[in-house]
Amino acid sequence: MSQGPRSGLDAVSAALLAMSRHLEVRDVLKTIVASARELLDAEYAALGVPDDHGGFAQFVVDGVSDEQWKAIGPLPRQHGILAAMLRRAEPERLADVREDPRFEGWPAAHPDMSDFLGLPIRYGDETLGALFLANKKCPKPQGGCGFTAQDEELLSLLAQHAAIALTNARLYERSRELTIAEERSRLAHELHDAVSQKLFSLRLTAQAAAALVDRDPSRAKGELHQVAALAAEAADELRAAVVELRPTALDEDGLVATLRTHIQVLHRAHSAQVTFESNGVRALPASQEEALLRVAQEALHNALRHSGAERVTVSLGKRGAGAVLRVTDDGRGFDPMAIRRAGRHLGLVSMRDRASGVGGRLTVESEPGKGTTIEMEVPGG
Repeated sequence: MSQGPRSGLDAVSAALLAMSRHLEVRDVLKTIVASARELLDAEYAALGVPDDHGGFAQFVVDGVSDEQWKAIGPLPRQHGILAAMLRRAEPERLADVREDPRFEGWPAAHPDMSDFLGLPIRYGDETLGALFLANKKCPKPQGGCGFTAQDEELLSLLAQHAAIALTNARLYERSRELTIAEERSRLAHELHDAVSQKLFSLRLTAQAAAALVDRDPSRAKGELHQVAALAAEAADELRAAVVELRPTALDEDGLVATLRTHIQVLHRAHSAQVTFESNGVRALPASQEEALLRVAQEALHNALRHSGAERVTVSLGKRGAGAVLRVTDDGRGFDPMAIRRAGRHLGLVSMRDRASGVGGRLTVESEPGKGTTIEMEVPGG
C-alpha cells in the first residue's frame, strides 16, 4: 500500500479489533466489508455468503448507497467472477474486470467498476464466502491494476481472520438459537400453566354468575366483575410471555420500521394519540436493536395502560455512533422514589437491565401530574 507496510499492518490490526467486537453474523459481515474497503482504499467492497441453491444467502456491500442498492435489484447469482471466487482458493487481481472472459455484465443501476481484487474466505475446507473490492483510489498504470501484490497480501491476512470471526459468529448464533428454543419451550409451559389456570377460574366464575342471575342479581354482578378481572389477568400473562420472544419483523424490517408499525397499531387500538419520529438512525448491533424495542414496548405499555395519557410521543435519533430512544407521555406521572419504596417498579428494573445489558443507560424523569419521559441510549457498533 502507498502508506507503507507498517501503516498497513496497523490498519489490519484496527480491522481485526473491529471484527472482534461483534458476535452477530450480520454485524461481522458488515465490519469485514467496511474494514476491507478502508484497508485497501477501494471505492467499492462486497462480501457474498453462498446458499445451497446457486445464489447468495447474504450479500453485503460498502460504498453503495441504499438507494443504489435497491435500484440494482435482486441478489446476484453465482456466475462468472463471483462463482470463480467460491470455487477456487486463489485470489483474483484484474486490471479491468469487464475485459475478463468470465465477466457476464451487471444490472443497469450497478456502478461502473474496473480494477478488481477478490478472494474466497475459507475456514478449513469450507468456503464461507467471497470478498470483492473494486476501483482502487489511486493513479493506475496504463493497462494495469491499481491493486498491488501487497494489497493482495493484506487482504489475504484480513480474510483469514475474517473466517475465524465469521465462524465464531455463526457458532454464537447457533448457540443463541438453541437458547431461544429452550426459552420458547419454557415460556410455552409457563404460558400454558398460567393462562390455563386463569381461564379455568374464569369459566367457573362465569358459571357461578349465570346461576345467580335470577335469584341473586347483586352477587351475580360481583361474579361478573371477577370475570372481567380474571380476563384482564389472563391477557397480561399472555402479553408478558409473548413480549419475551424476539419478533421476526425486527430481523426482516429493522428497528425503525418495526417500531413505526408497532406504534401505528397502538395508535389505532387506544384513545390516546401515539406518534413516532426517527432521525438519521442506521442499523445497530442486533442485541441493541432488540433491547431498544423491548424498552419502547414496556414504556408504551405503562403510558397507555397506567398513566391516563392523551398523547404519547416516541422518538429515535442518532447520537454519536449510537442512538437514543425517548418515550414521553402527558399522563399523571409518578414519584420514582415512592414507587421504589413501595416495592413497585412499573417495569423500570427490567428496562434498566435491558439497557445495561447492551452497554447502554436508561434515565427516567417523572413527577405526579407532569407526565413521564423514559430515555435509553445505546453506544452503537
